[in-house]
Amino acid sequence: MKYHTPVLLQKVLEFLDPRPGKTFIDATVGGGGHTLEILKRDAKVLGIDRDPEAIKHLKKEVHSSQFTACLPARQVHSLELVQGNFANIGEIAMSKSFTNVDGILFDLGVSSHQLKTADRGFSFEKSGPLDMRMDPNLTVRAYDLVNNFDQRRLNEIFKTYGQEELSWPITGAICRARQIKPIESTVELAAIIKEVYWRKRKKSKLHPATKVFQALRIVVNSELLNLEETLPQTTDLLKIGGRLAIISFHSLEDGIVKRFFKQQERLRVLTPKPIGPTYLEIEKNPCARSAKLRVAEKI
Repeated sequence: MKYHTPVLLQKVLEFLDPRPGKTFIDATVGGGGHTLEILKRDAKVLGIDRDPEAIKHLKKEVHSSQFTACLPARQVHSLELVQGNFANIGEIAMSKSFTNVDGILFDLGVSSHQLKTADRGFSFEKSGPLDMRMDPNLTVRAYDLVNNFDQRRLNEIFKTYGQEELSWPITGAICRARQIKPIESTVELAAIIKEVYWRKRKKSKLHPATKVFQALRIVVNSELLNLEETLPQTTDLLKIGGRLAIISFHSLEDGIVKRFFKQQERLRVLTPKPIGPTYLEIEKNPCARSAKLRVAEKI
């Protein structure tokens, strides 16, 4: 099974233009799809990820015979990997001497591997524990929110971070269900949400549980807060002419990125409108359908 398929890969490479001697930070290295392609072009990369499984996978991948055959031996040593939160990107980059870099990339989506690994709890289609932690050292799981927050707080989460129109009846159904027994698995929660959609005769192109699962994941991992904290640090790390490329997957993330680009006097926006995937890419990788790429250059 392929660990992860990188989205908008060719567009990212086009904007970042990796070449020998250039240095980059991949702040969400994930399965390494973008990073490995940058390395193949003889550039140096600092890869950061909260998920220790991602770091472990990429270390193995970069030393595999299949990959090393594609590039000079020295390039295996042109990758620095750090398990950490990109909210601390400035501190991490300084510690690894990755300052004045040519480009920084954020791919804010959940990796294919995380979705396909049932015991991580990200997928509503596979039975697993209600976890959703990208970093296993985090103390709060989705289970804790679903089973302990009152209806008002759950409603606020689903409405704000999932933009779920049926947030109030869904939270009501959750509160009733957990009075009988705790909601422990992803499929249990998904079934409760599907039942509400059925009763309300609400039709959706997406799986009914999509927005609720998104909202829980955002809160468990403090995703929007971390994004707001990391962005101001990026401009100090870029050299003049260096580029910041950010791939987002929902309107809340994209809104934060768009506002940041607009407010920064030191950045020139290269994408007046976000770039999305082609029809062909969506056919090959349905997970790319909601991806939006925005790029800016330091001036």
